[in-house]
Amino acid sequence: MSETVSFLKPKATNPATNPVVDEVVRANIAVKRANALELLHAIAEEHGEVTFANSFGAEDMVLTDLILAEALPIEIFSLDTGRLPAETYALMGEVEKRYDARLKVYFPDATAVETYVRSQGINAFYESVELRKQCCAIRKVEPLKRALAGKQAWITGMRAAQSATRTELPVRQFDEANGLAKYNPLSDWSEQEVWAYIRIHGLPYNALHDQFYPSIGCAPCTRAIAVGEDVRAGRWWWEDPANKECGLHKK
Repeated sequence: MSETVSFLKPKATNPATNPVVDEVVRANIAVKRANALELLHAIAEEHGEVTFANSFGAEDMVLTDLILAEALPIEIFSLDTGRLPAETYALMGEVEKRYDARLKVYFPDATAVETYVRSQGINAFYESVELRKQCCAIRKVEPLKRALAGKQAWITGMRAAQSATRTELPVRQFDEANGLAKYNPLSDWSEQEVWAYIRIHGLPYNALHDQFYPSIGCAPCTRAIAVGEDVRAGRWWWEDPANKECGLHKK
Protein backbone atom coordinates (compact mmCIF):
# COMPACT_ATOMS: atom_id res chain seq x y z
CA MET A 1 0.00 0.00 0.00
CA SER A 2 1.49 3.34 -1.04
CA GLU A 3 1.96 6.13 1.48
CA THR A 4 -0.31 9.16 1.35
CA VAL A 5 1.57 12.27 0.30
CA SER A 6 0.50 15.53 1.92
CA PHE A 7 1.47 18.95 0.64
CA LEU A 8 0.14 20.68 3.75
CA LYS A 9 2.64 22.30 6.07
CA PRO A 10 3.26 20.24 9.22
CA LYS A 11 1.60 21.47 12.36
CA ALA A 12 4.08 23.30 14.57
CA THR A 13 3.92 24.43 18.17
CA ASN A 14 5.19 27.97 18.56
CA PRO A 15 5.31 28.93 22.25
CA ALA A 16 5.18 32.62 21.34
CA THR A 17 1.65 32.28 19.98
CA ASN A 18 0.43 30.50 23.12
CA PRO A 19 1.41 32.65 26.12
CA VAL A 20 0.25 31.87 29.62
CA VAL A 21 -2.99 33.77 30.24
CA ASP A 22 -3.74 34.05 33.95
CA GLU A 23 -5.72 36.63 35.90
CA VAL A 24 -2.76 39.00 36.11
CA VAL A 25 -2.29 38.87 32.35
CA ARG A 26 -6.02 39.38 31.75
CA ALA A 27 -6.01 42.44 33.99
CA ASN A 28 -2.99 43.87 32.20
CA ILE A 29 -4.55 43.30 28.78
CA ALA A 30 -7.77 44.95 29.92
CA VAL A 31 -5.78 48.07 30.82
CA LYS A 32 -3.84 47.95 27.55
CA ARG A 33 -7.08 47.58 25.60
CA ALA A 34 -8.70 50.52 27.39
CA ASN A 35 -5.68 52.73 26.73
CA ALA A 36 -5.55 51.77 23.05
CA LEU A 37 -9.27 52.44 22.65
CA GLU A 38 -8.93 55.83 24.32
CA LEU A 39 -6.14 56.73 21.91
CA LEU A 40 -8.07 55.51 18.86
CA HIS A 41 -11.12 57.55 19.90
CA ALA A 42 -8.89 60.61 20.33
CA ILE A 43 -7.29 60.09 16.91
CA ALA A 44 -10.70 59.80 15.24
CA GLU A 45 -11.92 62.91 17.04
CA GLU A 46 -8.86 65.02 16.21
CA HIS A 47 -8.54 64.00 12.56
CA GLY A 48 -11.47 63.93 10.17
CA GLU A 49 -10.15 61.30 7.78
CA VAL A 50 -8.25 58.46 9.48
CA THR A 51 -7.21 55.13 8.00
CA PHE A 52 -5.53 52.01 9.35
CA ALA A 53 -2.97 50.08 7.27
CA ASN A 54 -3.77 46.44 7.92
CA SER A 55 -1.21 43.85 6.77
CA PHE A 56 -2.89 41.09 8.79
CA GLY A 57 -0.02 40.45 11.18
CA ALA A 58 -0.75 39.61 14.81
CA GLU A 59 -0.58 43.26 15.87
CA ASP A 60 -2.90 44.28 13.06
CA MET A 61 -5.46 41.74 14.18
CA VAL A 62 -5.56 43.45 17.59
CA LEU A 63 -6.17 46.85 16.00
CA THR A 64 -8.69 45.40 13.54
CA ASP A 65 -10.67 43.99 16.45
CA LEU A 66 -10.54 47.27 18.37
CA ILE A 67 -11.72 49.28 15.37
CA LEU A 68 -14.40 46.97 14.01
CA ALA A 69 -15.75 45.53 17.26
CA GLU A 70 -16.14 49.06 18.63
CA ALA A 71 -17.42 50.45 15.30
CA LEU A 72 -14.88 53.28 15.36
CA PRO A 73 -15.01 55.81 12.49
CA ILE A 74 -11.64 54.65 11.17
CA GLU A 75 -11.19 53.22 7.68
CA ILE A 76 -9.21 50.00 7.24
CA PHE A 77 -7.24 49.23 4.08
CA SER A 78 -4.76 46.58 2.96
CA LEU A 79 -2.10 46.32 0.27
CA ASP A 80 -2.19 43.22 -1.93
CA THR A 81 1.27 43.04 -3.50
CA GLY A 82 0.30 40.10 -5.68
CA ARG A 83 2.81 37.83 -3.92
CA LEU A 84 1.24 37.33 -0.49
CA PRO A 85 1.16 33.85 1.12
CA ALA A 86 -2.01 31.79 0.72
CA GLU A 87 -2.43 31.92 4.50
CA THR A 88 -2.76 35.72 4.38
CA TYR A 89 -5.57 35.54 1.84
CA ALA A 90 -7.31 32.90 3.97
CA LEU A 91 -7.15 35.25 6.96
CA MET A 92 -8.53 38.14 4.92
CA GLY A 93 -11.57 36.00 4.17
CA GLU A 94 -11.96 35.06 7.84
CA VAL A 95 -11.87 38.72 8.87
CA GLU A 96 -14.60 39.65 6.40
CA LYS A 97 -16.84 36.88 7.75
CA ARG A 98 -16.18 37.53 11.44
CA TYR A 99 -16.88 41.26 11.28
CA ASP A 100 -19.33 41.19 8.35
CA ALA A 101 -17.16 43.74 6.58
CA ARG A 102 -15.76 44.09 3.07
CA LEU A 103 -12.06 44.94 2.99
CA LYS A 104 -10.66 47.89 1.05
CA VAL A 105 -7.71 46.49 -0.89
CA TYR A 106 -5.18 48.36 -3.03
CA PHE A 107 -3.14 46.67 -5.76
CA PRO A 108 0.09 47.73 -7.50
CA ASP A 109 -0.04 49.24 -10.96
CA ALA A 110 -0.09 46.29 -13.36
CA THR A 111 2.02 48.03 -16.01
CA ALA A 112 4.73 48.89 -13.50
CA VAL A 113 4.87 45.29 -12.25
CA GLU A 114 5.04 43.92 -15.80
CA THR A 115 7.83 46.33 -16.74
CA TYR A 116 9.87 45.43 -13.66
CA VAL A 117 9.51 41.67 -14.14
CA ARG A 118 10.21 41.77 -17.88
CA SER A 119 13.31 43.93 -17.48
CA GLN A 120 14.76 42.55 -14.24
CA GLY A 121 13.34 39.05 -13.76
CA ILE A 122 10.62 37.43 -11.68
CA ASN A 123 12.75 37.22 -8.51
CA ALA A 124 15.15 40.11 -9.12
CA PHE A 125 14.72 41.35 -5.54
CA TYR A 126 17.17 38.68 -4.35
CA GLU A 127 19.96 40.11 -6.50
CA SER A 128 20.52 43.47 -4.78
CA VAL A 129 19.09 45.82 -2.18
CA GLU A 130 18.39 48.34 -4.95
CA LEU A 131 16.30 45.87 -6.96
CA ARG A 132 14.48 44.71 -3.83
CA LYS A 133 13.60 48.29 -2.92
CA GLN A 134 12.41 48.89 -6.48
CA CYS A 135 10.06 45.94 -6.14
CA CYS A 136 8.79 47.21 -2.77
CA ALA A 137 8.31 50.68 -4.23
CA ILE A 138 6.10 49.29 -7.00
CA ARG A 139 4.15 46.76 -4.96
CA LYS A 140 3.85 48.66 -1.66
CA VAL A 141 4.93 52.30 -1.59
CA GLU A 142 2.99 53.53 -4.63
CA PRO A 143 -0.27 51.80 -3.60
CA LEU A 144 0.20 53.20 -0.08
CA LYS A 145 0.35 56.73 -1.45
CA ARG A 146 -2.98 56.15 -3.19
CA ALA A 147 -4.47 54.70 -0.01
CA LEU A 148 -3.36 57.71 2.05
CA ALA A 149 -4.42 60.37 -0.46
CA GLY A 150 -6.84 62.80 1.17
CA LYS A 151 -6.34 61.36 4.67
CA GLN A 152 -5.30 63.40 7.69
CA ALA A 153 -3.80 60.56 9.73
CA TRP A 154 -2.94 56.90 9.43
CA ILE A 155 -2.49 54.11 11.95
CA THR A 156 -0.03 51.21 11.93
CA GLY A 157 0.49 48.10 14.02
CA MET A 158 4.22 48.66 14.50
CA ARG A 159 5.87 47.95 17.86
CA ALA A 160 9.16 49.37 19.15
CA ALA A 161 10.45 45.91 20.12
CA GLN A 162 10.07 44.43 16.63
CA SER A 163 13.50 45.22 15.20
CA ALA A 164 16.61 47.38 15.20
CA THR A 165 14.90 49.77 12.77
CA ARG A 166 11.99 50.43 15.15
CA THR A 167 13.57 51.12 18.52
CA GLU A 168 12.18 54.14 20.39
CA LEU A 169 9.13 54.13 18.14
CA PRO A 170 6.83 56.98 19.23
CA VAL A 171 3.08 56.61 19.55
CA ARG A 172 2.61 59.74 17.42
CA GLN A 173 4.86 61.08 14.70
CA PHE A 174 4.64 63.10 11.51
CA ASP A 175 5.00 61.19 8.25
CA GLU A 176 6.92 63.66 6.09
CA ALA A 177 6.93 61.38 3.04
CA ASN A 178 3.12 61.32 2.92
CA GLY A 179 2.43 64.63 4.67
CA LEU A 180 0.15 63.50 7.51
CA ALA A 181 0.09 62.36 11.12
CA LYS A 182 1.03 58.75 11.84
CA TYR A 183 0.11 56.75 14.93
CA ASN A 184 1.49 53.52 16.38
CA PRO A 185 -0.97 52.64 19.18
CA LEU A 186 0.78 49.36 20.04
CA SER A 187 4.26 50.85 20.16
CA ASP A 188 4.84 49.84 23.79
CA TRP A 189 3.12 46.44 23.58
CA SER A 190 5.21 43.30 23.92
CA GLU A 191 4.81 40.27 21.66
CA GLN A 192 3.42 38.39 24.65
CA GLU A 193 0.77 41.05 25.22
CA VAL A 194 -0.28 40.96 21.56
CA TRP A 195 -0.76 37.20 21.68
CA ALA A 196 -2.47 37.32 25.05
CA TYR A 197 -5.03 39.72 23.54
CA ILE A 198 -5.56 37.41 20.57
CA ARG A 199 -6.09 34.39 22.82
CA ILE A 200 -8.34 36.18 25.31
CA HIS A 201 -10.61 37.51 22.56
CA GLY A 202 -10.44 34.44 20.34
CA LEU A 203 -9.27 36.35 17.27
CA PRO A 204 -8.40 34.71 13.96
CA TYR A 205 -4.75 35.04 12.94
CA ASN A 206 -2.36 34.05 10.18
CA ALA A 207 -1.64 30.30 10.35
CA LEU A 208 2.01 30.99 9.51
CA HIS A 209 2.51 32.44 12.99
CA ASP A 210 2.26 28.91 14.39
CA GLN A 211 5.00 27.92 11.94
CA PHE A 212 7.44 30.41 13.54
CA TYR A 213 6.69 33.32 11.20
CA PRO A 214 6.31 36.27 13.61
CA SER A 215 6.50 38.85 10.81
CA ILE A 216 4.80 38.10 7.49
CA GLY A 217 5.13 39.98 4.22
CA CYS A 218 5.40 38.74 0.66
CA ALA A 219 5.92 35.00 0.40
CA PRO A 220 9.31 35.09 -1.42
CA CYS A 221 10.71 37.57 1.10
CA THR A 222 9.56 35.91 4.32
CA ARG A 223 10.88 32.83 6.12
CA ALA A 224 10.41 31.19 9.49
CA ILE A 225 12.85 32.13 12.25
CA ALA A 226 14.75 30.11 14.83
CA VAL A 227 13.97 30.39 18.53
CA GLY A 228 15.80 33.42 19.92
CA GLU A 229 16.10 35.28 16.60
CA ASP A 230 14.82 38.82 16.21
CA VAL A 231 11.10 38.78 15.35
CA ARG A 232 11.81 40.37 11.95
CA ALA A 233 14.81 38.18 11.13
CA GLY A 234 12.69 36.32 8.61
CA ARG A 235 12.01 39.42 6.52
CA TRP A 236 14.56 39.98 3.72
CA TRP A 237 16.87 37.67 5.67
CA TRP A 238 19.67 38.05 3.11
CA GLU A 239 20.09 41.76 3.92
CA ASP A 240 21.67 43.82 6.71
CA PRO A 241 19.20 43.89 9.68
CA ALA A 242 19.86 47.61 10.22
CA ASN A 243 18.33 48.47 6.84
CA LYS A 244 15.45 46.02 6.53
CA GLU A 245 12.41 48.16 5.75
CA CYS A 246 10.35 48.27 2.58
CA GLY A 247 9.89 52.05 2.37
CA LEU A 248 6.44 52.23 3.94
CA HIS A 249 7.86 53.39 7.26
CA LYS A 250 10.67 55.87 6.76
CA LYS A 251 12.34 57.40 9.81
